Amino acid sequence: MESLDKIREQFDKAPYPRVPLDKSPKEDYNSLFTHCLTTSHYLRHHRVFDTEGAVILDAGCGSGYKSLILAEANPGARIVGIDLSEESVKLAQKRLEFHGFDNVEFHAMLVEDLPRLGMQFDYINCDEVLYLLPDAAEGLKAMKSVLKPTGLIRTNLHSQLQRQVFYHAQEFFRLIGLMDQNPREEELAIVTATMKALKPDVVIKSNTWGPQYEKPESEGMLLSNHLLLGDKGFSIPQVFDLLDQTNLDFVSMVNWRHWEVADLFKEPDNLPVLWGMSLMEADIRDRLTLYELMNPVNRLLDFWCAHPAEGDAPLPLAGWESSDWQGAIAHLHPLLRRSTIREEAMSCIQASKSFNFTKYIDLPALGQVELDRMELAVLLPLWDGPQSFQALVERYQTLLPINPITLQPLTLADAQASVQSLLSKLEVFLYVLVER
Repeated sequence: MESLDKIREQFDKAPYPRVPLDKSPKEDYNSLFTHCLTTSHYLRHHRVFDTEGAVILDAGCGSGYKSLILAEANPGARIVGIDLSEESVKLAQKRLEFHGFDNVEFHAMLVEDLPRLGMQFDYINCDEVLYLLPDAAEGLKAMKSVLKPTGLIRTNLHSQLQRQVFYHAQEFFRLIGLMDQNPREEELAIVTATMKALKPDVVIKSNTWGPQYEKPESEGMLLSNHLLLGDKGFSIPQVFDLLDQTNLDFVSMVNWRHWEVADLFKEPDNLPVLWGMSLMEADIRDRLTLYELMNPVNRLLDFWCAHPAEGDAPLPLAGWESSDWQGAIAHLHPLLRRSTIREEAMSCIQASKSFNFTKYIDLPALGQVELDRMELAVLLPLWDGPQSFQALVERYQTLLPINPITLQPLTLADAQASVQSLLSKLEVFLYVLVER
């Protein structure tokens, strides 16, 4: 408990994240995409989730900026925040009220004490917290105990491999006594003076220091890196061991597109035989482990998990038969249904220009994802609401009645194949969500 008291004192003194009260995340599409329950719910259940009336927990809400993102990303949801720091909770409440959200409540309490709330949640966001807990498994068990049967947890752990340089720095500053008590101005000043005095090629300086740490507003960065109390690192195998201990299913990495082993090779479609066979046979745990061992660039092992699945897993679009498509319903991801984006789409159609989805949400893509004028025109009704597969096929036939190659009337089968291909192309990135 002594270490928890120190962490509480640190965050009472310097609530995190240090984001101005009036800053809005409304245009931060990637953050909204991550925190939108529709995103993770679709990955798990292949169903589009209506956030109206949902109950969402921000476990370790800090100063409330992530709570604000959750409120913006999930219209109509109730936001509940908890944090061990009373000062952070006060600031979080003030932040949400400032931005006009009143369907919120905040409590100063530990993650392990969540059952005391007597509430069940559709979604739990536990960001930058789990690695600070004395026992990560106990924290995850507490969250599981208040999670609805179809709910999801988003949480993360610091990567031991990616963050190793900072653990070296923390050990150094611990050894010289700067972390015996809660770091204050004096300790921060000593860190800065030490780093500035070291030669540039000294490893601890070259690996963990830069001009950003010498700015007046750098105090928060020092406290969350060089002097972060309770900081611990984990590996991918430890993540899955943790899920096994708590009987939770792994759903997906949050930035899943940035964990693909094949992307590390110069020619992903032409891998050495050994690698091609290994990747085809490897499960998700092994593929993620391989990626981290070869390319530990992700600071956070950031993932979604859920209660163990009941019944068969939803069938991916790639495995659908033609009969599955006949009753399919297509949705535009709710974050893309803004009137300003619709207006741009219409403008692109009128000007015969391509429309770039990654201009708004690029997290699930490595390059640009664009639609040409024709493709965009076919999907334009999605901005008005969900559309049946059949309705989109009819629209396609109306827009392109003649096969441009044979100059014969476009067949129904050709139109269906084209719409399937178009929806599948966008569903991979979750720009379009398709359910049956």
